[in-house]
Amino acid sequence: MKKSVTEILGIEKPLVQGPMSWVTNAEFVAAVSNAGGLGVLGPNAGQTELTADPIETAERMRREIRKTKTLTNKPFGVNLAPNPDQSKDPWTRPILNVIKEEKVPAIVWMGVADGTVLPEMFQELKDAGVKIIYRAITPTIENTQKAEAAGADVIVATGFDEGGLMPEKAIGTFVIVPMIADTVKNVPVLAAGGITDTRTAKAAFALGADGIFVGTALLATVENPTHQNVKEAILRSTAEDLALFKAPPTFVRSLPGKLTDKLVELYQSGASDAEIGKTLGGMSGFNVGMMQGDFDNGWGCFGLGVAQIHEIKTVKEVIESLLA
Repeated sequence: MKKSVTEILGIEKPLVQGPMSWVTNAEFVAAVSNAGGLGVLGPNAGQTELTADPIETAERMRREIRKTKTLTNKPFGVNLAPNPDQSKDPWTRPILNVIKEEKVPAIVWMGVADGTVLPEMFQELKDAGVKIIYRAITPTIENTQKAEAAGADVIVATGFDEGGLMPEKAIGTFVIVPMIADTVKNVPVLAAGGITDTRTAKAAFALGADGIFVGTALLATVENPTHQNVKEAILRSTAEDLALFKAPPTFVRSLPGKLTDKLVELYQSGASDAEIGKTLGGMSGFNVGMMQGDFDNGWGCFGLGVAQIHEIKTVKEVIESLLA
C-alpha cells in the first residue's frame, strides 16, 4: 500500500517548498518546516554572492544547514541537481557529502536533461537515510518510471504553469499531474505549477496528487528573502504580465524590465542558446532580479499563479490557506 507524503517525509502537511536558489535561507526554510511542510534550502541559500569554488559552495551550504537546525526541529531538505555526466560535475559530490555528514532528512533531486536518474547515487542517499523527492524539470512517463525503479520516495509532476526552470514541453499542470499520477505504482505524487490558493490546491488533489510542491506562493511572504520590491510587484501582477523567454535548455517567466524585454526579443528572433545564455547572465542575473529587485539588469522566475496572490502574509498563513 502506498504511503502518504506526510508519513514518508515525517511532516504534518502534504506540502514541499520548491528550492528557489537564492531566495531561500535558513529562516525561510525553518518557517516552512515549522508550519508543517518541508522547507528546502536552494543551491545558493542564504548567500548574496556567487562562488566558483565547489568546496566553498558546499561549506556555505553546511553553514546554512546548521543554522536551519537551530531554528527548527522539524525535517527539512536540500536541493541537489546532478549533471548526467558526473565526470563533468565538480559540484554534486561535495554537496552530497555535506548532506550525508549533516544528516539532512531529505533532498529535492532536480533532474535536468532527460531526467538524470542516477541509480547508484540514489542508493547512496537511501543508504544514508535521505528521502529522495524526484523532480524532473521535464517530467515524462519514462523518467518517472526510472526514478521510481531507482528508489525515489516521492515524485513531483511539474506543469508548464510553474515558475522555476520550466519544462521543455508545454504540458500544463492540469494534464501532467494525472498523467504522472497514473504512471507511478507505489510512491506519492506532488503537483507543481500554478498552485497559489485554496482552489488550485484542491484542484491538484482532485487531479490525483497526494500533495503539493509550492514556490511562487511562498515568495510574497514575510520570511522570504526576496527583495521587497519584488514582493510588491507580485501583488500587482497577473499571468498576463509575465514574460516568457528561453533560459537554455528550458524556459523562464519573469516580471517585465529592460533585461527581460531584451531576452524576450532574443528568444522571439530565434537567437542561439549561446547568445541568450550570455545575455541571461546565469544565476547572477537571477540574483540581481530577485535579491536586489532590479529587473532592468536582472530577471526572475514566477509561476502563472501570481494572479491569486493579493497580500504579503507569513509562511504559516500561506500554508494554512493553501491546505484549508
